[in-house]
Parts: sequence; structure tokens; C-alpha cells
Amino acid sequence: MKTRYFTASIPYVNSDPHIGHALELIQVDFLARYYRAKGDQVWSQFGTDDNSLKNVRAAALAGIGTEVFVKEKSAQFEALEQTLDLSFNGFMRTRASRHIIGAQAFWNQLDPTDLYLKDYEGLYCVGCEAFYGEGESQNGQCPTHHKALEIIKERNWFFRLSRYQSELHRLIEADELFIQPNIRKAEMLAFIGRGLEDFSLSRSTQRAEGWGVPVPSDSTQVMYVWVDALSNYLTALGFGAELPTETCSSENYETFWTKADQRVHVIGKDINRFHSIYWPAFLLSAHLPLPTEISVHGFLTLNGEKISKSLGNVIAPEELVARFGVEATKFIVLKALPLESDGDLSEHIFSANYSLLSNGVGNLVSRVQTMIAKSCEGKLRTDVEPWNSEAFKEELDSLVANRDFRRYLERVMQEVEACNKIIEDTAPFKLVKTDPHEAGRILTVLAHRICDIAIALAPVMPSTATQILERFQGDRIQIATPMFPREEEESLNGFPSIH
Repeated sequence: MKTRYFTASIPYVNSDPHIGHALELIQVDFLARYYRAKGDQVWSQFGTDDNSLKNVRAAALAGIGTEVFVKEKSAQFEALEQTLDLSFNGFMRTRASRHIIGAQAFWNQLDPTDLYLKDYEGLYCVGCEAFYGEGESQNGQCPTHHKALEIIKERNWFFRLSRYQSELHRLIEADELFIQPNIRKAEMLAFIGRGLEDFSLSRSTQRAEGWGVPVPSDSTQVMYVWVDALSNYLTALGFGAELPTETCSSENYETFWTKADQRVHVIGKDINRFHSIYWPAFLLSAHLPLPTEISVHGFLTLNGEKISKSLGNVIAPEELVARFGVEATKFIVLKALPLESDGDLSEHIFSANYSLLSNGVGNLVSRVQTMIAKSCEGKLRTDVEPWNSEAFKEELDSLVANRDFRRYLERVMQEVEACNKIIEDTAPFKLVKTDPHEAGRILTVLAHRICDIAIALAPVMPSTATQILERFQGDRIQIATPMFPREEEESLNGFPSIH
């Protein structure tokens, strides 16, 4: 048994959650469920980044006090766990007092010689909460948000990132800090190769409008939001906790951070350097264990366009769940994203992948279940050698280890196709008339393979998996009822078109 800690990055709460936010939660939940099923001790964690200046400005635009605005938006993100039937062990807002106390404890544990005060002027993106050098910006615009960068001049605390350049390069190159896929590892090595510069670790309390985690012993400054946000991976478990809770204690922190076999951060490609360079440097400075893995995914797009509130193509997870059901939604979203690039969604992609479930999985289960009920008196044969599923399971293990969720689901669907081909090639519904013994053997093997398919789907579709397994258990297998309603039979009222 291994001990594993899986985290989703914590989103800013300046707007409502959309399907892009849901993607990462679905990925983390998949990993947690997959390894729990293998008997491992797993903790999965998510939360919200409440202390960003983006949130302050969004609250002002909405005409609402920052505290009220952030609390309301954070609750919407927390509700995704129920909306998507996720199984996280913990959720934490960075406005929680236990986080603020822990974040300050983390600051105090940084090597004092790594911190120094400096007057600084630079180009800043509020959206990224990051400074950009002239070579990193595009005509004075943020390369991610394509908006004009602000010129900021103030006195801040700085962190000696340059001190850790050689060690970070060694750790990443040797995969001691394992970044995958390889294209994201290469990006970080290239970033380090251009030279790491010390960077600002705090913001003036005035510019932050009094919002954020105060820097210990310096009332003029609040922590740079990325110091505060990244430390949530520790404080959520119990680092710095003065009043332990069921989910936040020194014992929990020891189990799932200090002594864990795996500490895995699942993140989007736009925040790779914060997690793969800044965060490990902080931990090295604080003499704390590093994450063992940074798993980096691309973005979801809609019809080739970035999901954006300004473009009007934001779709809430609740709307997709209302149309396709919670488990089909998770399957479709997870399957949409390739390992090394962005993944596109469209009306056609949603419908086509839903059909894979209804015409593929659902049809296979119904056909075999009905044939067993009608032709084999509802009984599976007990004298049949089970199919050798080891190669199938090993393939899936490898794909999960590579965090290749799309290929994982494609491999499962290949198994569905293989079972359907057996039915077409052997026609057990006809064979039962001439060789009932052989027909019973084929149907029993198919039932075993379908159960393995169900187990493979369980990390993303647990209720569906349970339903399939129950259909092939018990004293008598009954005639099937459909598993996935045909999409055209569902009400589409209230579901926005994807455009």
C-alpha cells in the first residue's frame, strides 16, 4: 500500500466556475478513486484562491464588498464536488484563519538569507498575479491574457530564486521532481536555462487594498498571492495548524506530505513555472519535502476558441450535467483533452462521445445481459476459464501513471468494441440453437470482460460501474433495461447552444 496526495490547483474566485475549472477536478478525482480502489491511502484536496487582487477588483465591479463577494464565489466552486459527484477529502479557502496562520508560519520557515527588501519597478499582470520582464511580454501586453501590463513601482520583499537555479535544474533533469508530460518538463528546463532572477515576494498593503495575508512583522506588506496560494497544499493538511481539526492536523500533514510516497500537483500549463520552479524553491528554502510530481494539462476550448466570459462561450458544469447526466459529462470532458496539447469541445463532440456510451457501453451491456437472460436461463457458466485481463489492466496502469486520461478512456472503449466484435463474429444468439454449451461459454466470457470494463470506468463513472456490475451478479440475470437514454429523448430546455 502506498500513500498518495493529489491536489487540484486553487482557482481565483473573480468569476463563476465553468467547465474548464471542472476538468482539473475531474482529473484529480479520477486519480484518487483509481488508487483508492487499489488499496492505497489517498488524500485528494481542492480549494479556492481568495486573496488575489483580481478578486478585489471583481468585487468592486460587482458593487459588493470583497469579503462577501469572495465567500459567495468560493461556495460555487465548493459546490462542484456535489454537482460532479466528486470524492475529495478536503476543501479549503485561503481566507480561512487556519490557512492564514499556516501561510505565515511557512513564510517564517523560509531561510532568512533568501529574503531581502528592494525597491522595484516592473510590468505586472493582475490576471496572472505576476511580473513580466521586457523579453517575456508582447508589446507591453500579457502573453496569456493579451491585456496591457501595469507599470508597478514599490518597495517589496524579494526572494533569492537565483540561489536555487542549479539545484532546480538537477532535480527536474533527473526526474526527482517529475514533470509530465515531457514537453512541460522541457519548457521548465528551458526557462531555467535562460537564468533565474530573484523576484518580488510581497505587495504593498496599499496596492493590495488591505486584502491578503499580512507579511509577518511587516504591516506595510501582504504576501505575494502565489506564496500564499502555493502554501495551501501544506496548510490544507495541517502545516502550522494551532487548532487541529479532523482534516487539518500535524498527523495528517506528516502522513500525506512529509512521509507520503507520492505528492502530486495537477495543474494547468499556464501556472507551470509557479509550481515547478517557484514552489520547489520555496520548499528548498524552508527545508521541507518537495512534490514528487507536477502533472500539467492543457486547456479546453470551445469550437477552437478559448473559454472566456468576454466571448460569451462559458458553459457551467451544471448545464452539461442537466443535459447529459453527471457521469457522461465527466467522461466526455475527460476524454476531450489530449496529453500534450489543448482539447476542443463542440456540440458534435459532446453528442458523439455520448453516443459512445449509449451505443457502445450501454448497448453492449444490454445485448449480453438480455442474451444471458433469454438463452442461458439467466445464469453464468461456472466452468468457464476467465479471460486473461492482465495485459488490459497493465495497459491501464501505465496510462494512469502517465496521466493520459484520454488514451485511458479510448483504451476502455476499444475493449467495448472488441466485445461487440465477438458478438458479431460468433452470433451467440444464433449459436444457442445449435451449440448452447459454446454459446453459454462465449456469453460468460463476455460478461467477465464487461465487468472489467465497468471496473475500468469506475474512477470517472462510479455509479455506472456499480450498475453494470450489479447487472451481472446475483442468482439470476434479468432482461436488460437501457442504461443511457438516447440524447434525442432528453429535454434540452434551458441548455445553451455551444457556439
